[in-house]
Amino acid sequence: MRPPSVNDLALRIADVGLPHPLLVIAARAAIAAGDPDSAADEAHRLRRSLLGPAVNATGVLLHTNLGRAPLGHQHSRVPLGNQHSQALLDLEHDSAVRFSNLEFDLASGRRGSRTTHASLLLATLTGAEAALVVNNCAAAVTLVLAALARDRGVAVSRGELVEIGGGFRVPEVMEQSGARLVEVGTTNRTRAADYLAAAERDDVALLLKVHPSNYRITGFTEEADVADLAKIGPPVVSDLGSGLLDERCDWLGQRPDWLADEPGARQTLAAGAALVTFSGDKLMGGPQAGIICGRADLIAACAAHPLMRAFRPGSLVLDALQSVALAYLRRDADAIPFWRMARVPVEELAQRAEALGVGRPSRTTALAGAGSLPGQEIPSAGIELDGDYAAALRAFDPPVIARVNEQTTVIDLRTVDPADDAVVAAAVRQALSQQ
Repeated sequence: MRPPSVNDLALRIADVGLPHPLLVIAARAAIAAGDPDSAADEAHRLRRSLLGPAVNATGVLLHTNLGRAPLGHQHSRVPLGNQHSQALLDLEHDSAVRFSNLEFDLASGRRGSRTTHASLLLATLTGAEAALVVNNCAAAVTLVLAALARDRGVAVSRGELVEIGGGFRVPEVMEQSGARLVEVGTTNRTRAADYLAAAERDDVALLLKVHPSNYRITGFTEEADVADLAKIGPPVVSDLGSGLLDERCDWLGQRPDWLADEPGARQTLAAGAALVTFSGDKLMGGPQAGIICGRADLIAACAAHPLMRAFRPGSLVLDALQSVALAYLRRDADAIPFWRMARVPVEELAQRAEALGVGRPSRTTALAGAGSLPGQEIPSAGIELDGDYAAALRAFDPPVIARVNEQTTVIDLRTVDPADDAVVAAAVRQALSQQ
């Protein structure tokens, strides 16, 4: 029997909702497998492989595989005055074509710079003279090294030659930047005197401190602090990684215990760092971005470097980052989904777990995730199911992503928006019905 034509088979599965060219891909795959009746299944698999929403029930607030910090449906348009405040449009429901003043100076009517919008806000938040945004923290460190230390030495403690996610290592990043690595100290103990000795015997352009975001060295350890390094001479660059803006956490009212001794960008600059670099999509709770804050002359040198053209972010990232920065300046933690999730009282989560009416309510522990705050647990609550239901929950639409510990499926509600509780309950019921 001859198989149906690819086009005819693609038309039969049009109700999947994919554009016709993708339905053709699914139809061809089914015919090639000798099973034309599987075309709809192929199309559903293709649809689920595209970027789409998912319910994070893992308890990991900054889940790298799920996009790290979730972004709220908000826009950063600022009223021009009280008389205009009612005229702002909710762009989420507005189909009109909208441009932005990304590189347009409204005062002069001439070309402007995309770096100015976020720079003022981030500098204000961190107490820096200036700020610059690139597309991720690895790019931020690479740009700083290339702009300020090419063909010169950069002193780094041997205990801070870390590897970050995806196999990227500090020595390799430094090599690509054109800077020369100068190792100082030992794996577990590095003193300010080690950096000083390197600066005196070598052509050292920068002293680099790298925060070991995703691991801890304990026991017989010592490290030099920024204040001591700032006295040596070369500019101190501190790669904070996780991106806590201010240790005081003014936007929360008080600093949570689970932040432990995480350094803040404001305090690191105040201690004497010439520059700090950190991620936008970790503890800051914004979009993926790399942020450089500090001395205006060093920021200007980075902004003028040719790599900036390759590393610069687009308008969507800058708009989302501006929205988050404005929320911090308003001290509106609830407008930042990461902090909204992190600060929910455990009792409230426990009440939601009871209200689901499925599974076994339990107390759980959540994590910051994304290499932030290793070993620090955040009290939480959710439900447990006896057995491994992870695959069945992922098969739901939208998928619910849970974790499994020793054949117990844990659904942690700290990372689930209350609006998705009904989705979680329905996914659990379906999973249980299929056992």
